[in-house]
Amino acid sequence: MTINIEYETDKKLEIPYEKIIHDIIPAALDYEECPYEAEVNVLLTDNEAIREINRDYREIDAPTDVLSFPMVDFERESDFDHVEEHVEDYFNPETGELILGDIIISVEKVVEQAEKYGHSQERELAFLIAHSMLHLCGYDHMDDAEREVMEQKQREILEREGYHR
Repeated sequence: MTINIEYETDKKLEIPYEKIIHDIIPAALDYEECPYEAEVNVLLTDNEAIREINRDYREIDAPTDVLSFPMVDFERESDFDHVEEHVEDYFNPETGELILGDIIISVEKVVEQAEKYGHSQERELAFLIAHSMLHLCGYDHMDDAEREVMEQKQREILEREGYHR
């Protein structure tokens, strides 16, 4: 598994963010029974940079906590059956790993939301990574039923790794 982490902000997280990222990404893939070694890119940035990305890609001119950019087009959530039919699109030719996509997180939002929701920054970062990994596996939360499915999966992934509220 390849997890590329870039930290592109002067805002500091005083938590073991690399460990959290390295805990949650494989845990989410195991939970979703991904049959491949995977590659995921994580960018930790600030509100201004994520606002610009949100504006450019989603036409929402406001900062957000996390953005997910999946590389795999799923017909059904976590249905990996079709990816081998598109090796040239979905797999890194050098490593053979499935390229799942990119996660972008605002460090400032991690701090703000941890305080707002009354839990640790570790738990907030773990939650955002789990949430984004589900997006990279094809999940969405456009309606209440989808939201409930994602929320349950996020809770279970976090609990398995010991990240509790």
